[in-house]
Amino acid sequence: MSSANDKTNVMRLLENAKIPFERRSFDPEAPNGQEIARILGEDPSRVFKTLVTVGKSNAHYVFMVPVCMELDLKKAAAAAGEKSIEMVKSRELLGLTGYVHGGCSPIGMKKPFRTTVDEAVSLFDSILFSGGRRGEMVEVAVEGLRRLVPFGIADVTKP
Repeated sequence: MSSANDKTNVMRLLENAKIPFERRSFDPEAPNGQEIARILGEDPSRVFKTLVTVGKSNAHYVFMVPVCMELDLKKAAAAAGEKSIEMVKSRELLGLTGYVHGGCSPIGMKKPFRTTVDEAVSLFDSILFSGGRRGEMVEVAVEGLRRLVPFGIADVTKP
């Protein structure tokens, strides 16, 4: 577990923007998002994973979806205005975003990418997502997230 002084870049960016957040730490070896939600005692539909994709145009897009759902690539392509879209390979993630698989946050990526959050976000005042490192989540008000990462909302999941 991380110490309180061991803040991630995500946490520093939230603090600098004066956006309140709650840090939630867990075993970084947790196998998947649903297990993380269980460990944290949270509804899996309120815990979001951050997915990075590439469109047919070679533009990159970020999608945030509940950990209990899967990204629907056809819906994602439509939301991005692309003919098709696919997931970025894990080995490309660090160079592209500055984050590793399992620790990817929509906040603090190397470059800003067009971001879409699944419509399930509208059910909640706050959501949890990666704090920028495996084993770290942050809970942030949806409007707080929007201040740092402008995003659209669309139906982009399949159960």
